[in-house]
Amino acid sequence: MSGSIERRLRIYARESRYECVKQLRMPTQLLFGLGFPVMFYTVFGLLFSRGGGASFGLYYIAAYGAFGIISGALYGFGVDVATERAQGWMLLKRASPMPYEAYFLAKLARSLLFSLTSIVLLTVVGVVLLGVRVPVLAWGEMTLVLVAGAAPFCALGLAIGYWVGPNAAVAVVNVVNMPMAILSGLWIPFSVLPSFVHRIAIFMPAYHYGQLALAVVGQGQPESMLGHVLVMAGFMVVSLVLAHAAYRRDEDKTYG
Repeated sequence: MSGSIERRLRIYARESRYECVKQLRMPTQLLFGLGFPVMFYTVFGLLFSRGGGASFGLYYIAAYGAFGIISGALYGFGVDVATERAQGWMLLKRASPMPYEAYFLAKLARSLLFSLTSIVLLTVVGVVLLGVRVPVLAWGEMTLVLVAGAAPFCALGLAIGYWVGPNAAVAVVNVVNMPMAILSGLWIPFSVLPSFVHRIAIFMPAYHYGQLALAVVGQGQPESMLGHVLVMAGFMVVSLVLAHAAYRRDEDKTYG
């Protein structure tokens, strides 16, 4: 039994490594998921550095970190799964002796590594350029929240990847991702936005995700953290149900 488990773990690790290598060969996704958040963070940080730049920098380590992680999860699952379905890659995986769940676990592992990388890059920029000082414990808690919080958006990406085709996947991800990030206060603080935006934001999973991370560093809205966790958990369940329904649809079409 232990030998079987060890073999499975080796397969999971190898598939995860290959998934990460594949990501490194796709510079467009890396640019959007890692480069854009760092670029926006740097530009806005330098613009606002004269007016409390350190506070601004601390806010956006969490906010742009959340945005970058959401983008990576939606693209990594939504676009990749849709493309690989169309290419017949899923059928090849099913025909191979590899455990089928290794495919999804590898994408999840890549997304979590991607998330950690994004947070580290933003933190380095904040410390070097904006003089941000984050207590190590608070930074660790924020990082844990952001990395763990990527899972619900991976589930949403999986649902998108199974419901739409490769030509539509990028458009759907963009339509979901960009407005949700803006309306959730990940690009502009609610203190600057009109008051009605906050009333819309509470229906956005990205808002609750961002608030969980911001609360750790003392930058969030005065709201219940348990409420944010419950919303995120419910959102993940709904996304997984949608993804499973689309997966069963594909199975029925392929195998009858």
